[in-house]
Amino acid sequence: MVVVAQISDLHFNGSREHRDRATGVMDYLNAAHTEGNTVSALLVTGDVADQGLVDEYTEAAATLLTDIPVLTLLGNHDDRAAYTQVRDGVASTAPVNTALRVETGDADLLVLGLDSSIPGRSDGYLADETLEWARSQIAESGDADVLLTWHHPPAPIGMPRMDERRLNEPQRAAALLAENPNVVGTVVGHAHSPAATVFAGRPLIVAPGVASTLNLPFEGTEWLNATQGPGIAFHVIQDHRLTTHFRVLSTW
Repeated sequence: MVVVAQISDLHFNGSREHRDRATGVMDYLNAAHTEGNTVSALLVTGDVADQGLVDEYTEAAATLLTDIPVLTLLGNHDDRAAYTQVRDGVASTAPVNTALRVETGDADLLVLGLDSSIPGRSDGYLADETLEWARSQIAESGDADVLLTWHHPPAPIGMPRMDERRLNEPQRAAALLAENPNVVGTVVGHAHSPAATVFAGRPLIVAPGVASTLNLPFEGTEWLNATQGPGIAFHVIQDHRLTTHFRVLSTW
């Protein structure tokens, strides 16, 4: 069994509120990651920064402190050059694609973080080079289960404003899943609302937001839901099956 935690949409912006919410989820995750009770990996699935500034990524790096192996990908609020400048010391505008292999005593999982961001836009797209990179990683993975993650939901989730800003040409991503039966599912962010549905015949899980929660159409006219705390998703991969549990913090 592999346990993969996911946090998303942190929107670091220098404010104490957003920093405290991120610190709260990290304290919760680090407390859960103890000897004999291990979280195998942590996914940070985009919108790390609010304006895509170097200072925001520096703040994120100083806050997201953990011994858990971390895979970070970018969302529509992020900036590739600023992020890679802080991460690597060298700015790059290429898609930020990352692989993380998790091996436990009885499980082998490859997590592929794909960059669905389009510089300057709110919607998403998986470039040819990103999809080909993913195919090559899966081909080299042997018999490992594969968990795919990117920022933008590839299917409608019942939130009109976010559905307008979802992944473009999702059939390209669906083809990747169809070619690879070892993919157990896809996990994304962007919507600031925990959700579960199906994409390309596999589970599609949307993480809750850390910085905020967005209302569903029937929850009111306000865009933000001020009553919700920061959220975490825990993905359990066992016997080629993806099961997800959600936690929302009441204090942080």
